[in-house]
Amino acid sequence: MTVEPSAGSQSPLIESPVKAAVLMGGIGEERDISIQSGNCVAQALKEAGLNAVLADIQPDNMDILEDDGIDVFFLALHGRFGEDGQLQQILEDKSLCYTGSGPRACRLALDKMASKKAFARAGILTPAAIEFNPNADPAKLEKQLEQLTDKYVVKPIRQGSSVGIRIANNRREAVSAASDCFSEFGDCMVEELIQGRDITVGILCDQALPIIELRTQSGFYDYHAKYLDEQTEFLFDTIDDPALTAKIKTAALDCFNALGCRHFARVDFRLGNDGAAYALELNAIPGFTTRSDLPKAAARTGLSMSDLCIKIIEAALEKVEDRRQRAEVSNQKTEKRR
Repeated sequence: MTVEPSAGSQSPLIESPVKAAVLMGGIGEERDISIQSGNCVAQALKEAGLNAVLADIQPDNMDILEDDGIDVFFLALHGRFGEDGQLQQILEDKSLCYTGSGPRACRLALDKMASKKAFARAGILTPAAIEFNPNADPAKLEKQLEQLTDKYVVKPIRQGSSVGIRIANNRREAVSAASDCFSEFGDCMVEELIQGRDITVGILCDQALPIIELRTQSGFYDYHAKYLDEQTEFLFDTIDDPALTAKIKTAALDCFNALGCRHFARVDFRLGNDGAAYALELNAIPGFTTRSDLPKAAARTGLSMSDLCIKIIEAALEKVEDRRQRAEVSNQKTEKRR
C-alpha cells in the first residue's frame, strides 16, 4: 500500500489510497509544539492528496487506535508518552503501522545519559557528563565537576526542546542548578559545556540531510530561541571544510544506527572551537513546525513538506510490506515441511 506524492514528485509505490492518522498533543511539556507539528503534518498530507485525520492522543484517550480504516499512524508527539517508547510499544502490541523508530530506540533517544553511553560505545565523540545524585555531598559533586571543565550545561535527562536546560558558569552554580532541575523534572545531568557552535543534522531514510548551524542572539539555543525568537538564524553551508562536513554527517548516521533508529530523526551537535563535533542528543521525533530544523533541511534538498511526510509514510508502509512478505515465505516453508 502506498501514497500519492505531492505535486512535482513521483512515487514508484502508488497502488491504492491511504488514510493516515496524525497523532499529536500528548501529556508532555512539549504538548503545544506537538500540536503545531501535528497540524503542519496533516496539512502537508492533505495537500499531497491523502485522507489525513488529526487525533489528540493521551493515555486515557486512544480511541483512534481502534479505527480499522487507518492505514498508517504518523507520530508527531514530542517528549513523555509519545516519544519515549510508551506509545510505540502500544502500537507494536496492536500490530499497527506507524512512522518513526521503535520502542527501544525511542527509550534510548529520550534518555540523554543512555544515548550518550550508546554513542560512546560506538566510538562517537560526546561531551563528558555525570548524572546528578540529590543525596550526594555537594562538595564531592563539585570535586567531580572539577574534572570535567569550568563551565557546564545542566539538563533534565528525559526532556526535549531544551526544556529545563541551564548554563552554569562555575561548579557551585552547576550543583545549585542541578538541584533545582531535579526538583522540577526528576533525573538530571551535568554536562561539560563545549565552547563552539550549535549544529544539527536531519536524517531521512538512512540519508544525512544538509547541516544547519543555529545562531542565536543569546548564544544559547534554548526553547525561546527555537520557537519564539524571530532573530534566531538557521544557516546552511557555514562549514567550509568538505571533509569535516562529511565527517559530521557520518557521525550523525552513526548516532542514528547506534540507537537502532528508523525512518527519520535529528542529531544535535556542538561543533567545538577545537574543530571536533560532539554529539549531544538524538531526537527520535523532531519537530515539524514552520520553524523546525528537519523540514528546513529537507527543503534544502528540494523536498517540500508534503514530500518529506510522504517519504516517511512510505518508509513505514514498506516496513509493513516487508514483514508481510517474510511471513508469507515462512508460512510457505512451514506448509512444505508438512
